[in-house]
Amino acid sequence: MVGAAASLQSEPDPVPLIELRGIRKQYGGKDGVPAVEVLHGIDLSVRAGEFVAIMGQSGSGKSTLMHILGCLDRASSGAYRFSGRDVSTLDADALAWLRREAFGFVFQGYHLIATESARENVEVPAIYAGTSTDVRAERAAVLLARLGLSERQNNRPRQLSGGQQQRVSIARALMNGGRIILADEPTGALDSQSGAEVMALFHELADVGHTVILITHDRQVAEQARRVIEIHDGRIVGDTQKADPEVAGGADESRTRALPALNMNAAHSDPGAGLAELQEALRTAWRGMRINRSRTFLTLLGIIIGVASVIVMLAIGEGARQRVMSQMGALGTTIMYMGSRAPPTGGPPGMLTEEDLAAIGELPDIRRVMPVIGDPLTLRYGNASREVYVFAADEDMPSIHHWSVGQGRFYTDAEDRDLAPLVVLGAKARAHFFGAADPVGEQLLIGSAPFEVIGVMAERGADSGAQNYDDMVFIPYRTGRARVYQAQAQPDYVVMEAASSGSVLAAEEAVRQLLLTRHGGREDFGIGNAAARLQAEAATRRSMTMMLGLIAAVSLLVGGIGVMNVMLMTVKERTREIGIRMATGARQRDILRQFLTEAMLLTVVGGALGLILGLLIGAALIAAEVPLVFSVTAMAGAFACAVVTGVLFGFMPARTAARLDPVVALAGE
Repeated sequence: MVGAAASLQSEPDPVPLIELRGIRKQYGGKDGVPAVEVLHGIDLSVRAGEFVAIMGQSGSGKSTLMHILGCLDRASSGAYRFSGRDVSTLDADALAWLRREAFGFVFQGYHLIATESARENVEVPAIYAGTSTDVRAERAAVLLARLGLSERQNNRPRQLSGGQQQRVSIARALMNGGRIILADEPTGALDSQSGAEVMALFHELADVGHTVILITHDRQVAEQARRVIEIHDGRIVGDTQKADPEVAGGADESRTRALPALNMNAAHSDPGAGLAELQEALRTAWRGMRINRSRTFLTLLGIIIGVASVIVMLAIGEGARQRVMSQMGALGTTIMYMGSRAPPTGGPPGMLTEEDLAAIGELPDIRRVMPVIGDPLTLRYGNASREVYVFAADEDMPSIHHWSVGQGRFYTDAEDRDLAPLVVLGAKARAHFFGAADPVGEQLLIGSAPFEVIGVMAERGADSGAQNYDDMVFIPYRTGRARVYQAQAQPDYVVMEAASSGSVLAAEEAVRQLLLTRHGGREDFGIGNAAARLQAEAATRRSMTMMLGLIAAVSLLVGGIGVMNVMLMTVKERTREIGIRMATGARQRDILRQFLTEAMLLTVVGGALGLILGLLIGAALIAAEVPLVFSVTAMAGAFACAVVTGVLFGFMPARTAARLDPVVALAGE
């Protein structure tokens, strides 16, 4: 015996299970298409437990009537009441709930999902009912076993005969109870033996209380029902109730079962359905990706290249930016210059004292303060003499100017305080006096004072057209004042280094306010910052960001278009599957969620492979000594953007799938 019998009732239900009054269905009538009326005022009542055959030739309107009865389509006019409830008042979700909980469809073409096994096809209605995986698998196995297909559960439709496929569709119709079986030409594509077996199944279902509505053009098949309704040109022309009490619907109370109560209010709430459907969507998507390997690979390739290019370009860009910023830092983007001058209001020039410099050094936005005295002086070594710019500054000079010592060392603060006669040569000054010989330890006359050479600066070059630094020599500031520049009462100028390039303006204003206070309100000093350099730094950052942003946008756009393309193809190829899922109870949002899940899975896999490829390319570039700086934030952002872009581009195909008309989708190829 097939199906679950409902509880017996002692008296026939006074309210028909299905009641149609004046049902009309019209197609066309819009955009210049002439209107065609298929159903002309159908009046029909079906009670629970009846076995009804609706018979008519092709084009008579019987299939259209079945679609309206099964809530796959809506009537143009008239009233359809299901268990006393006006169906026209139900929204799309409630209609989907009715298809899932009340109806079970058996189609002439079987309408099985080609990529699913027999058991998985049977499970489809239970997925949208929120049934757990184990429960629905067990129920499907029991149904298939009762229909003689226990050995065929894992076979796909193409591995089954026509009769076996029809049995699978019957099992699917019974998965959620199948209170009402709607069978459209169920024997039309079968041989006589298979057709007889299917009809025997319908008799069993009717015997245990299922309401069976059979659509057929074959009178011999129709005569096996307990009630035969003839339809011709969209009108009912006959309604015959069998008189034999053994087959008369309602005559034998042991076979007349009441439809279990359906809670119509539950149409909008299906706890657990979302998780079950998500699992099904992921499984279906993964299977689809494996079946269509070539197309999947080409689609993934666009996403992989997009993500990998974003990661690599960001890493290259960050590496280049840091190199540029390092070079710009060497040019002094955080440096300010200060010197004495006459105040704008008149009066003598100011004096910058050591106490002023010490106070400036205590400001939070100031990192270092370096006084400088410099003039061209005559230098001698042996028979060689030359006029060279002698740069007297403290031990912070290499740090402030981001300049390293190429040979030997630089002098220390202690040596400066001890007035040690030490000198560090620029690269060209060293070449002029010493050639290729080692100058460290040699004595060099600056003016008339002997200085010991302790180091040579690395080659640097000119800064913005100024005198070439490599031609200079460097001596301790206090030593210079004591031994070379005795007439200097204050530094020629003061170099101040801000804590960061972003705090230069704040540091400048802080120094200005401090000196105004210390100098009695007289602005007898001038401060200049590297504004042009700061602007160049900002422009470089903006240009780099814009370039990388455009690269990322184009790469992700390409990947997103690939996802949209493959999803549009998927929707087109799976139109009938969409119709099958809708007929078995899937709501619009279920279809939307399924295809969005598939798009997301595609982009997640592509994004993950893109991350791996990007890291491999980056490792190869690092091995080739290309400066790269990987950022975890950038990689996470590229992956997230790829997924979001894929989902956004996948939304349109998913929405197209969700909005398909169930009847049109079922007729699709």
